[in-house]
Amino acid sequence: MSRRKNPYAKPDHFTRAAKDAGFPARSVFKLEEIDRRARLFRSGMRVLDLGAAPGSWSLYALTRIGMTGKLLAVDLEALTVPLPSNAVFQQADVFALADDDASRFAPYDVVLSDMAPKTTGSRPTDQARSFELFMQALAVALRLGGPGGAFVGKIFMSDDLPLARAELRRHYATERLIRPSGTRAVSTEIFAVGQGKFR
Repeated sequence: MSRRKNPYAKPDHFTRAAKDAGFPARSVFKLEEIDRRARLFRSGMRVLDLGAAPGSWSLYALTRIGMTGKLLAVDLEALTVPLPSNAVFQQADVFALADDDASRFAPYDVVLSDMAPKTTGSRPTDQARSFELFMQALAVALRLGGPGGAFVGKIFMSDDLPLARAELRRHYATERLIRPSGTRAVSTEIFAVGQGKFR
């Protein structure tokens, strides 16, 4: 796909602002807005970042939890940025990670997933894969998240979205959808947020 036809190829002001602030990707502003609206983070929290590469969400979370907090970042691809001493990066399949490795800082106060499937060009296929990825990430959050904890997961808008929301409501006291202003207009992504994990 050419740069002119691909709406994701051309850097916008969010991309430039992220680089200027030392973050590898514009996605940092999505998490910043989600945090501002949902008040996700506090100093000393333990965070699990699923699909962390290139590292913007991990870096942002670390600014909020401080050096007394702990963060585990996991991705198949390497991070492009170094992490401080209170964070660990594991290059692995997040869904095949051994329990001992995945639970390094568990129980987690916040589990993040900015993961998206490799798109095929078929909207129904991509939507179905996004829903499956969301549900897998949620299963990790339910297994490793602590009582009262939060989960943030990316999902493509589709007929499956109500099912994802219903599953969040089964396990969290509050559930909401947030579409950050940094989301590109052509994107169908949205973030489902569950807070107050029951157990």
